Amino acid sequence: MRQIIIIGSGPAGYTAAIYASRAGLEPLLLASSVESGGELMNTTEVENFPGFPEGIQGPELMDKLQEQAEKFGTTVAYDDVTELDVSGDVKKVTLGNGETHEAHAVIFATGSAYRKLGLADEERLSGHGVSWCATCDGFFFKEKTIAVVGGGDSAMEEATFLTRFASKVYVIHRKDTLRASKIMQQRAFDNEKIEFVWNSEVVGISGEDAVTGVTLRNTTDGTESNLDIQGLFVAIGNDPRTHLVHGKLDLTPEGTIAVDGRSSKTSVSGVFAAGDVIDPTYRQAVTAAASGTVAALDAEHYLAALGE
Repeated sequence: MRQIIIIGSGPAGYTAAIYASRAGLEPLLLASSVESGGELMNTTEVENFPGFPEGIQGPELMDKLQEQAEKFGTTVAYDDVTELDVSGDVKKVTLGNGETHEAHAVIFATGSAYRKLGLADEERLSGHGVSWCATCDGFFFKEKTIAVVGGGDSAMEEATFLTRFASKVYVIHRKDTLRASKIMQQRAFDNEKIEFVWNSEVVGISGEDAVTGVTLRNTTDGTESNLDIQGLFVAIGNDPRTHLVHGKLDLTPEGTIAVDGRSSKTSVSGVFAAGDVIDPTYRQAVTAAASGTVAALDAEHYLAALGE
């Protein structure tokens, strides 16, 4: 029987582990067998995480967070959670290898996944011109021509933000109208650096070591064309990883785990949530880390009240 189990190995999970282990709770952190480290493992240079003025590679940052957590007594296991039972005072977590771990408290920090185009070269060129986060990577596209795929508020926000750096921003949308709110649409329409490519979908990405262009298919007549760009930002949404808690924890209309105010307390006593899995808005490494801090402190107070 453990005092606390942390599910998730992104900035939220590891920060929660650092705080929990320093409090003497000896947490077990369950990292995925194939996606350990979260979305930062797919990011090259990280320049907006405090404490690294020269920037740091995403995988290196995650390695440092893990090292710090393990230094204070966190045990890291690389396996996938297949079942989560939070119905009783003792929470039960079942892994892919068949093992079941029990704890008085669980921190759920599984993050979210960016929706992808599903193209063969999308993963290959990730970090080499293909990105899912303008705030993270926009700085690297100064005076370059880039494109944003999407038609919602996120796409308009990303496109507008990227005009701070890029010389030209195309917005590629499969329809001739946008889903975005009127104010976000108008902001993009008014920006002279943004040009819309309507009724088009990306069906191919070109480039050996870096993005050099995309192949577009017209959604009305099926014709194809090429567009020369140096960067492609995919902004078609993201999905919180909540499949394990469907029907077990209350969710928000956005699909994230519902928590009580600014706390990490979920609808089930002894279960706490942190990071992107509760955040449909900011989704930054530093906000996830701060959320992990809150979860660890909430869990510590909960366990103290139990006398554990």
